[in-house]
Amino acid sequence: MANRIIGTTPKQDMYRMPAEYEPQRRIYMIWPQRTDNWRAGAKPAQEAYTNVAKAISEFTPVTMLTNSNQFVNARNRLPADIKVVEMSSNDAWVRDCGPTFLINDKGKLRACDWKFNAWGGLVDGLYFPWDADDTLAEKVCELEDADSYRLDNFILEGGSFHVDGQGTVLTTEMCLLSEGRNSHLSKEEIENYLCNYLNCDKVLWLKDGIDPNETNGHVDDVACFVRPGEVACIYTDDENDPFYGVAQANYEALLNMRDAKGRKLKVHKVCTTAKPVLLKGAETIDIVEGTIPRRNGEMCIASYLNFLITNGGVIVPQYDDENDELAISQLREIFPDKKVVGVRTKEIVYGGGNIHCITQQVPET
Repeated sequence: MANRIIGTTPKQDMYRMPAEYEPQRRIYMIWPQRTDNWRAGAKPAQEAYTNVAKAISEFTPVTMLTNSNQFVNARNRLPADIKVVEMSSNDAWVRDCGPTFLINDKGKLRACDWKFNAWGGLVDGLYFPWDADDTLAEKVCELEDADSYRLDNFILEGGSFHVDGQGTVLTTEMCLLSEGRNSHLSKEEIENYLCNYLNCDKVLWLKDGIDPNETNGHVDDVACFVRPGEVACIYTDDENDPFYGVAQANYEALLNMRDAKGRKLKVHKVCTTAKPVLLKGAETIDIVEGTIPRRNGEMCIASYLNFLITNGGVIVPQYDDENDELAISQLREIFPDKKVVGVRTKEIVYGGGNIHCITQQVPET
């Protein structure tokens, strides 16, 4: 039985969130099905999720969560080595609504169960209701037999921060200081939550992300830790690139940052797409009350940084863009000891996210 922990914090209890590049024992995903978010009845998205799951399963076991009406479909589409578990959800972004797992030096597992409000609640959230998503983390903790810290007064999504496992958090002001999340808290109070519940000592703030309208600028589209003291970030010299301003500003900011250990960061550049990825097929997406409608020609947030590091592999988005192979080669240089695998994920980015957004790791204890 997984219990709720009341009255203490992970920092007090000596639990920490490990970095993504530390060993993992499982990856969770959620099967997509919303016809008001995914085009063509979500079938192209289901194929893309399947391909991502297959790529991950070469390195780490995968569990796919699915609503009851999609269990048989998911089970028959996925390989036998991918576990399928019936669990209700509102959409398919386990990075953001799932638990953030923690470990201690005695081999025990716990988790943070952040409050989730669909990236902004009634201020600028993307859909309503989100109640099933907000209870999903507790259910995953039950599967993992992990006690959890539930934060009813603090809204946070897993895609809005990265950690280095050695006391440093990386995030953006655009997201964490947005009106629809924790407007009742000061920046200093938000830092205290991050440090106490991730067991960190220093928060590195980038100003903006590249996705102001959906996630309010999640950091996992623009920068991440790749090993202690080193980060990767999107970069372009093309002034006509829609991400040029944010990419340049974040690169310069990271060059001048030091982590919790006092190390000056080494910053690796990862290219952007040669051309913007624009939404197609929106006429097949249902328009319903409570969900922001999608339109053909909308610019998608197609970032090569939205990859997953998992054990011996790095699973990387590909967009049928001329810079796809360049991104792969850059990441092979950044991760010389891992197998870098590209997966076509344009159908996922049409729905508002990518590989990192649709996955959540359970660390090895």
